[in-house]
Amino acid sequence: MADSNPTADWNPLGQVYYRKFEVYAMQWKDHVDLSRSRSVAAPFGGPIAIIRDDKKSQKQSSAKMEIQIFNAAGAQIGGIKWEYAGRLVGMGWSVQEDLICILDDGSVMLYDLHGTFKRVFSMGGDSRGHRVIECKVFMSSSGSTGVAVLTGNYQFYVVSDVSQENARIRHMAQTPGLDRPPSSWVILPEDRVVRVLIAMDSQLFLVDSTQAEPMSPPVNAMPSSWVSMAVSFNHKFLAMFGNNGSLWVGTADLQNVYCECNTNATEVPHDLVWCGSGAILAHWDNLLFMVGPEKDWVKYFIEGNVVLVPEPDGLRIIDNCVHEFLQKVPDVVEKVFKIGSLAPGAVLYDAMREFERKSPKADEYVRSVKDQLSEAVEQCTLAAGAEYEPSRQRSLLRAASFGKCFVASYQPTQFVLMCQHLRVLNAVRDFRVAMPLTHTQLERLTLPVLIDRLILRRQYCLAIRICDYLRLPAQQGASRILAHWACYKVQQSAVDDAEVARAIVTKLRDTPGISYTEIATKAKDFGRQELAIRLLDFEPRSADQVPLLMKMKRDELALSKAIESGDTDLVYTVVMHLRESRELADFLMFIRGYPQAMSLFAQYCRQQDREMLIDLYYQDDRLVDGANVHLLDSLKDKGWDFQFQKLTKAQEMYQQGQNRFAAEVAGDHLKLIQIQRQLQERTDQPFLGEPLGDTVHKSFLYNQAPVAEKLRKDFKIPDKRFWWIKLKALAESRQWLELDRFAKSKKSPIGYEPFFEACLEHGSRVEAMKYIAKVPAASKPRCFIKCKAWEQAAEAAFAVRNDEALDQILMKCGPGYGSLQERIQEMKAQLRQKY
Repeated sequence: MADSNPTADWNPLGQVYYRKFEVYAMQWKDHVDLSRSRSVAAPFGGPIAIIRDDKKSQKQSSAKMEIQIFNAAGAQIGGIKWEYAGRLVGMGWSVQEDLICILDDGSVMLYDLHGTFKRVFSMGGDSRGHRVIECKVFMSSSGSTGVAVLTGNYQFYVVSDVSQENARIRHMAQTPGLDRPPSSWVILPEDRVVRVLIAMDSQLFLVDSTQAEPMSPPVNAMPSSWVSMAVSFNHKFLAMFGNNGSLWVGTADLQNVYCECNTNATEVPHDLVWCGSGAILAHWDNLLFMVGPEKDWVKYFIEGNVVLVPEPDGLRIIDNCVHEFLQKVPDVVEKVFKIGSLAPGAVLYDAMREFERKSPKADEYVRSVKDQLSEAVEQCTLAAGAEYEPSRQRSLLRAASFGKCFVASYQPTQFVLMCQHLRVLNAVRDFRVAMPLTHTQLERLTLPVLIDRLILRRQYCLAIRICDYLRLPAQQGASRILAHWACYKVQQSAVDDAEVARAIVTKLRDTPGISYTEIATKAKDFGRQELAIRLLDFEPRSADQVPLLMKMKRDELALSKAIESGDTDLVYTVVMHLRESRELADFLMFIRGYPQAMSLFAQYCRQQDREMLIDLYYQDDRLVDGANVHLLDSLKDKGWDFQFQKLTKAQEMYQQGQNRFAAEVAGDHLKLIQIQRQLQERTDQPFLGEPLGDTVHKSFLYNQAPVAEKLRKDFKIPDKRFWWIKLKALAESRQWLELDRFAKSKKSPIGYEPFFEACLEHGSRVEAMKYIAKVPAASKPRCFIKCKAWEQAAEAAFAVRNDEALDQILMKCGPGYGSLQERIQEMKAQLRQKY
């Protein structure tokens, strides 16, 4: 085919050329009749969905409806048994190659390209009540897929992105005078805004969610009704067909007109579609009428019904027998192959052909473009990418390779990339894969998306080979693809779990970055829990492993895995899940078999749930530990009733746990808080929670001496401690008379110097002086010095021969004590003479 005339199938359309060539012979030709079916095909060489249309059939069939899904070569790859009561209004394909089915009750159902149900959403209550009468599936300017519906009360509703779980439904503004179905309408996506262009006979309205704006495009021969509309693939151009046979082509904003011609057609076309963005086609029975921007036209005669699929760079034409592609001849191809072309690429291509014939003309041709060889090589390289036939690609690439030998500093990056892309394209164009992509479409689609689409078609081997050929990282390539293969493998219900697990592990054992949890999740969703558990054994990350085991209610295994991981947070996760999902007794019985989990749960309870901690200790016969919890809780300042309740329970549990000492202590504490409550009620002062010593102290402060004495007897407070407490309390409350009686009541076990210090501390030097007489002689000088009784201090110090005290008195007494200072000097001299 490389030797055939490459311009043989070119048809001129004004200053440009269009070509139509066969892509596939359809494998369905003996099974599918498009004339009796409704069909819709996805762009970018995507799948085709077909359903029987009883309106087109002469006799009604009693067989159940079924949506058949075929690849671009006509091989069936999926199907949907249509068992829904609602009427199917329309179908379309999303950019993710999900089949979108719109029912008359407003339901929108999504299926994958194999016919597996994915999800359903509604276009709103109004669509259910008034029914959907028309719908369109469109691609927004952001690349997402949207759905627009027209209801029976002539309201438009639009969803801009069906891939979102909670997609926003926009209610378009009311169109003035719209009380019947519009003669035609089309979606115009623009920069995050979706608008509907509505034709009411010859009137046009551009409608969004806020307003309906009347439009007046520049039209020479205004029809009485616009009966068909089509927007180009790039959303920049619009075509409208009138009932008078006129065809209007202009910008999507209706401000500029490129072409307005009369087709002389008396019938409304079945379809009005764009071929790329340079020509518009109208489809009638057995005829495709193509019009260019300069009113030039070309007719293509066809047989039977066809499916027309707009592409970014052309138009796919599918009938019962063949799949063809119509496109504008790329500029670079025209430069190389156009008859009489003197472009550098054309000369280089001729030079290569002459070189293969061993003709000396090759050198002459090369020399003629020696200053343009880089451009010639680029043209041949790009032309190879624009050709569909592999033999012609090879001829052009040989010409490019031949030419780059004469370029001294040629950068081969473009040539190498083109070779790689063409090899990938030729692989996916094979009828067994059936993805008839052009190089332009591949650049727009990108290689990662192509890999994703191969995965959707379950072409795992080819996808891996392409990734290896392109040297993609394992995480983006082989590892990811094998993970998808494994997820598909687990859905093969006819194969034994052990065999499936063995096959997956054998294939994935040495593959980096594989998540067995994702595969196990797929197996669980498919109802194969035993297979999921087998696969989880190979998951190295416990943090991924354990949550899935919990979802499968394999609590024992999940807890064991969490403990083995050594991750306390993971153990806590499992334990708290068990606590929430089980009865308390069952939970405590279960967790007793796992000491590590038991210990962590007890630690959690200490901080968050004290009552649960007590139950835990009780179930484990650790009564003393449970009593300790009650005792510690009783120390919290939460009121008398709370403390009494906690202490009572602690005492009971200590007794049950045979800890008599602790039980007695708890009992004593109960007695104390009962007395404290009585004191608090009598004095209206806070006593609850005070220690025993402070309670006695405050009893004396607030004139509750009998209670203090009772506390002394009941709790056997030692005399020394009791005297200290009473002394401080009486001095603090300045009960000097009572303090004097107390000092004289009997011999003080703590001496009388504390009495002196207490009186002095609370500001009564007179009272303090009373107790100096009872203080030991050695301490008297210091006491007199504190009271600034210098003469008595000097006499006391001389009496006990304390020279240092005399020096201290001498230093502290001021100049006004001259006679005393002389006396002290004499005392010091006497003391020195004696020694």
